[in-house]
Amino acid sequence: MRRCLTFLLAFLACLSASAQTIHGRDGIVLPSPPPTEASPVIDNYNGIKIADSYRWLEDAKSTETRSFIDAQNAYTDRYLKQAKIRPQIEDDMAALVDVSSAQLPMYCGGSEFFMKRLEGEQQYSIYERRNWTGPAVPARDVRLLDPAKLTRDPNTSIAINDVSRDCNLIAYQVQKGGADEAEVHIFNVKNGKTLEDELPTARYFGISFAPDNKSFYYARSDSKGTLVYLHQLGTRVSRDQLIFGHEFRGEPLGPNDLITAQVSDDGHYLVVEIDRGVPASRVDIVFRDLTKPDSPFEVLVWAIENRFSAVPSKGAWYVKTDYKAPNGTIMRADPGVMPEAWKTIVPEGTDVINDWAIVGGKVYVDRLKDVNTETAVYSLDGKPLGKVDHGGIGAVSGFFGRSTDRYAFYEFSSFIVPPVIFRLDTVSGKRDVFFQPKTPFDSSQYELKQVFYKSNDGTRIPMFIAGKKGLKTDGTERLLMTGYGGFDVAYTPDWYPLAAEWLEQGGWFALPNLRGGGEYGETWHQQGMFEKKQNVFDDWFAAAEYLIANKYTSPQHFAILGASNGGLLMGASITQRPEFFSAVLCGYPLLDMLRFQKFLVGSFWTTEYGSSDNEKQFPYLLKYSPYQNVKPETAYPAVMFFTGDSDTRVDPLHARKMTALMQAASSSGRPILLHYSVAGGHNGGMSVDQQVQDDADQLTFLWTETGPVGRSVPK
Repeated sequence: MRRCLTFLLAFLACLSASAQTIHGRDGIVLPSPPPTEASPVIDNYNGIKIADSYRWLEDAKSTETRSFIDAQNAYTDRYLKQAKIRPQIEDDMAALVDVSSAQLPMYCGGSEFFMKRLEGEQQYSIYERRNWTGPAVPARDVRLLDPAKLTRDPNTSIAINDVSRDCNLIAYQVQKGGADEAEVHIFNVKNGKTLEDELPTARYFGISFAPDNKSFYYARSDSKGTLVYLHQLGTRVSRDQLIFGHEFRGEPLGPNDLITAQVSDDGHYLVVEIDRGVPASRVDIVFRDLTKPDSPFEVLVWAIENRFSAVPSKGAWYVKTDYKAPNGTIMRADPGVMPEAWKTIVPEGTDVINDWAIVGGKVYVDRLKDVNTETAVYSLDGKPLGKVDHGGIGAVSGFFGRSTDRYAFYEFSSFIVPPVIFRLDTVSGKRDVFFQPKTPFDSSQYELKQVFYKSNDGTRIPMFIAGKKGLKTDGTERLLMTGYGGFDVAYTPDWYPLAAEWLEQGGWFALPNLRGGGEYGETWHQQGMFEKKQNVFDDWFAAAEYLIANKYTSPQHFAILGASNGGLLMGASITQRPEFFSAVLCGYPLLDMLRFQKFLVGSFWTTEYGSSDNEKQFPYLLKYSPYQNVKPETAYPAVMFFTGDSDTRVDPLHARKMTALMQAASSSGRPILLHYSVAGGHNGGMSVDQQVQDDADQLTFLWTETGPVGRSVPK
């Protein structure tokens, strides 16, 4: 297929659009955006010529790009300083975010090791809770490691990777900003000191202590691939022993084969998992018997085009897989034989298995029943042992614990219920509250419900809707909708401070569960992959039509928000149905789908999207790629692109290029803004103050650009 780029002259014409005054809602007035030079580069894709006028913005380190970023940030600041509601939103967000909070703990030797952040602190510290018997006895939490004492940078965070079997050592990582890369250190619990052993900044996919408590395994990834090493404490990293990588069974392992290594809970095996791409199109699992020195790796699963996760327990292998079971099944596996010969422990059902764990000799299975979590318990031979009651619509994180532990931990929350961490005694079934934040949010004032609507091809799609009780449905209220639709990720209705503030301000909040996610298993996922990606966007637009038709809102009061793959969803919303939405927050986005695979870890995602390098996949990518579908002289909604230099996952070049292109193309006179943090990134880890500032900026923009500020509901 060959054709010329007949629209090149028209495309370039939009780049010289006449200067105009930009009008935000609530009286905000801006001059024209900072001028950005268009310098077209022509690419030839299988005979099709495509122009890229802002290729030069791909170079993040050039003087010209840094000047562009500075000018855009100043322009965005000029907008935010005029927004009257921002001080109120900032105060509200600070109250919601700056509360004492905790993360799921790791149980070891009578203690729980976990991350906790106190009110007024910027980052989580590592704590130990010793000999806690339940809420009847006040918890005694001992702070072991405080990041504020490691660095003056408030955007540097720490996190627990693993705890040694004797409970004396903690492997922890140190991350700067939101980067995926981290350093790894070892902390001695007994003497309170960090050892000299240090893994340098890199992308790690697993840190796991060996049974001897004197060494640990880790998988490190770079542009050439992932390798598994063994580090002996007290020795140089340069002397670490290569354990696994490069190839296996004569099959090369490349940069898109992501490898993790984990020592089994009983210390018997080193389990190595190879994920082929993100999401994995194929997962291989091999293992080494650590009780036999220098034993070779054996195969549990190899060369089957399905996904598997394995847990060895009490002398047997237990595997969750979608092999001939798109909704998931759990089986007892025998190494060296095909899955057909394995014994089914938990059969596939109509509801997808979203998560599973073996703790205390029992199998805990989280299923999604129309995206609402239900947890069932089974014995290791598959006998049903009851359920864990979560008490209503919400999301469950967990169950977390080693197969040899007595206690399992999980978190429950929803859009209108702040998170609570529970400790479950696997023997008695007793459940205690391990941690509950004192969040200033009155859940009783709000309602959360689920509706179903049909996409354009008749597919039934679920959607969660939350709002204040008694909120009107006459089309005059603001509504914020978010979504994702990809990578087999199930988006459940869990706690989201920004959404909570939107609800408190008096708006509706909605989450449709789009195809491409994992809400209904692998079949649902596949309906939103590759050439079927348009299904995701169509599901999203059908959700918007439902909300407008049922008068939850109207286009002039409609805001949408998404990040990463959800940022791609925002880009498609802008270019395909701009008339539906008034304000778009496009975070850490993928937007140039013809070049995404060439930057950072973009090649990982070719198992989800495909690649323009493939002649058969190029046409559908071109058809929906937001960057290539911006049209000159089009009335686009108000847009804020949100990214930062520390995003080492999705290259910020997408947001830079799209900002310049849309500022030149839009004829609506609405703001097109770039919010670019020199510290922010994809992986969280920001300080509380930075999170509050970022959330306040995003919410201020969305609230302002969806209607008069004076319409907010009194608190």
